[in-house]
Amino acid sequence: MADTITTTRAEVEDLLFEEAALLDDWKLEEWLLLYTDDARYDVPSTDLPAGADPGKALFYIADDRMRLQQRVVRLMKKSAHAEYPRSRTRHLVSNVRLGPVQAGTQGDELSASAAFATYRTKGGHTDTFVGALHYRLRRTAQGLRICAKCCVLDMDGLRPHGRISIIL
Repeated sequence: MADTITTTRAEVEDLLFEEAALLDDWKLEEWLLLYTDDARYDVPSTDLPAGADPGKALFYIADDRMRLQQRVVRLMKKSAHAEYPRSRTRHLVSNVRLGPVQAGTQGDELSASAAFATYRTKGGHTDTFVGALHYRLRRTAQGLRICAKCCVLDMDGLRPHGRISIIL
């Protein structure tokens, strides 16, 4: 329970703001270092109820750490046609709230949530993705790190976007 006292909302905000800045600057390898080795990154489809299981339902993205790393490698290549040349993005994070500390398999984990808007500009078009971010965070030797991130879109569907080729 020590994290309840020692982890402040400002520290969590700093982590989430750093994550957003790294994504906007396309520093994907540095962004990946914010995640633990056992991390998950999920984006459920817009028709799923909160708390849906990626093992039982279709998600837009359901990555473990290995798949997340492969996604980063793929996005950094010129052969990633959907993102070459890369999109310009602006990730906005607000309304950060801390949840309870819970025992995890690798140590205590702090839950946090935030609202987000991600603007993606490419080919003369700007798409807007909005929703809620749900995190599980863990203190490591490198500092506070993300062990799970779930991006719940507040949208009826991906139209006019049709796909998610960026990292929310």
